Amino acid sequence: MKEPRLVPEVEPTSYYGRPVIKAPVWKWAVPAYMFAGGMAGASSVLATGARLAANPALARRARWTASVAIAAGAALLVEDLGRPERFRNMLRVAKPTSPMSMGSWLLTVYGPAAALAAAGDLLGLPRALTRLADWLAAAAGPVVATYTAVLVSDTAVPAWYGARRELPFVFAGAAATAAGGAALVTTTPMHVRPARAFALLGAATELGASQLARRRLGEVGEVYRQGRAGALDRLATLLTGVGGVVTWLWGRRRIGAAVGGASLVAGSLAKRFAVLEAGIQSANDPKYTIGPQRRTVEPGRTGAVADAPPR
Repeated sequence: MKEPRLVPEVEPTSYYGRPVIKAPVWKWAVPAYMFAGGMAGASSVLATGARLAANPALARRARWTASVAIAAGAALLVEDLGRPERFRNMLRVAKPTSPMSMGSWLLTVYGPAAALAAAGDLLGLPRALTRLADWLAAAAGPVVATYTAVLVSDTAVPAWYGARRELPFVFAGAAATAAGGAALVTTTPMHVRPARAFALLGAATELGASQLARRRLGEVGEVYRQGRAGALDRLATLLTGVGGVVTWLWGRRRIGAAVGGASLVAGSLAKRFAVLEAGIQSANDPKYTIGPQRRTVEPGRTGAVADAPPR
């Protein structure tokens, strides 16, 4: 027979209600950089796929999208760091256990490869060299698009750590959505069919993984329904959903492709800002840090934490 609880359940709290962990201090440039890097990496994959499918027009535009996006991403990263030499300082060591260290080296390899693949024909470079750069950019592209999800998950921030299994799929889907959407805007309907399928697959992956993440987060998932994070997440879902429907129904027409593609790109951008704001909100409220950790303590083993976030 279960004994009655002598002490009533209390709301998890902290010292004077102050946050248990420090909230991220990243500026707007960080989610914008995540978006730009995701679009770049997925565009390189789309470019190689289009080349293999004998669609040179789409491949050329996807390569230029990747090149411009990664250049913008580098500028945004420097904006967040404050000084360009800080990025160079991160290359002094290569630490496989650090997502930030590996990401810095990855960008150093991917950026020149994407630029060379895009500008090879324009500069009259040897075909073998541009093909090698194209393959290198395509190989690194998926990691460029998703390593930032690993970066934010490798923290004690409840909304990020709790969704560590789903966030890479959310970011990968959002990256494919942005790359396919950009191709829909820049490519004529005659050549856009692979990009349309790519964008729709990305949108379905992003929306599905986001739903799974919110469900597995449980109580912490409330942050995606409240405040600024909730508003941004609803906006991202609306833009991605509307963009997907327009692309599916009217994506074969120039206007439909442009409107649907632009909506998909905007939805992908809003998703990165929603994830950042959700992390900040979950870190600022002590109940999202204390409550989940209490529930991971196994019965009969005081202090034994089954799956607590890193400190």
